[in-house]
Amino acid sequence: MSKVFIIDSDKRPLDPIHPAQARQLLQNKKAGVYRRFPFTLILKKSFSDIVHLLRLKIDPGANFTGIALVNDTTGEVVFAAELKHRGFAIRESLTSRRQLRRSRRNRKTRYRQPRFDNRNRPQGWLAPSLQSRVKNIKTWVERLRKVAPIEAISQELVRFDMQLMRNPNIQGEEYQQGTLAGYETREYLLEKWDRQCAYCGVKDVPLQIEHIHPRAKGGSNSITNLALSCEKCNTKKGTKDVKDFLKKDPARLEKILDLAKRPLADAAAVNTTRSALLEILKATGLSVETGSGGLTKFNRCQQHLEKSHWLDAACVGKSTPILNVKGIKPLMIAANGHGTRQQCRTDKFGFPNRHCSRTKFHFGFQTGDIVQAIVTSGKKVGVYVGRIATRATGSFNISTKTALVQGIGHKFCKHIHKKDGYSYA
Repeated sequence: MSKVFIIDSDKRPLDPIHPAQARQLLQNKKAGVYRRFPFTLILKKSFSDIVHLLRLKIDPGANFTGIALVNDTTGEVVFAAELKHRGFAIRESLTSRRQLRRSRRNRKTRYRQPRFDNRNRPQGWLAPSLQSRVKNIKTWVERLRKVAPIEAISQELVRFDMQLMRNPNIQGEEYQQGTLAGYETREYLLEKWDRQCAYCGVKDVPLQIEHIHPRAKGGSNSITNLALSCEKCNTKKGTKDVKDFLKKDPARLEKILDLAKRPLADAAAVNTTRSALLEILKATGLSVETGSGGLTKFNRCQQHLEKSHWLDAACVGKSTPILNVKGIKPLMIAANGHGTRQQCRTDKFGFPNRHCSRTKFHFGFQTGDIVQAIVTSGKKVGVYVGRIATRATGSFNISTKTALVQGIGHKFCKHIHKKDGYSYA
């Protein structure tokens, strides 16, 4: 079962405790609620006792990052979370802004002289969509270090070991040889070919690794020459060249040849940010262990665990013990950002069509705060908990788990968790 974080009166992290102990401390008024997400208690007295150190495990991804806190001695997973990034949303917003600005310039000036391009990017520069992924993980590493006794970090450094896939005979660490080499290649191909046969598109059947240009006719073992095929198509193709096999289906042939050389967008995003993330983790001063995605899958399959982001995180690295994941419910975190700086809203063509208020706070609340509203009079009597959207009139909207409740007065609202750029479930 997921445990509750606890810190003493000097804000030093202690061993996470069982929820029943947390309820008892709150009932006896020996502790108070310090933070709602992740749920943390603070003791009213200082406390000195032996603290069992934990390992923070991170499985970075393009869309989701898995996070787990594991006790290396007992194998108990103390805390788990799945962090949803907004990198692709940032990319779309930047693209939209660029298009609007270009169209505006074309309307205003028929000709614009080119200017000398002296805006060089510094070394190690990352695009904003990639930088947000790194900053999201950094934020949560810092938050967890404040409430949990963390001594080491494990990071999945590479999703796919490209060198191992290009040259299966490469010499390296033990885990990169033997059984695991197949895990690296197969996991990459499953992602690349969308878990379906490249030749007929069938899904949910056993898939085999197949050479696009057959070995018998000079094809290589390179990852760019491998595809996934069902047994029927693999047998039917045999040693035929792909151009002969698909000569009656030129559209599929063109798609296969194009996709074979194209890298994975998600894998490219992870590979671009991995070094920057590793440097940030090393800067914490903690011991940092790295591992590959193939090793993560190998550990998970060995322990017969389901596929999920937080379980992948718990299985990162060679230090993975026999895990105890019974009763763990991960905290679902979604990065929402901190609003917009637009001075007005626009329609789909980029023309301003409505006002955008520049005032963030109304009556002590801002859009994104999580509140509890106890309405005692009027048509909406009841208790509502959720994120609010504020208005200057003092009439707020509350998004609960089940519905959107409109027109709740600010006098009925009480803060539970102030906006921090994330939403939780």
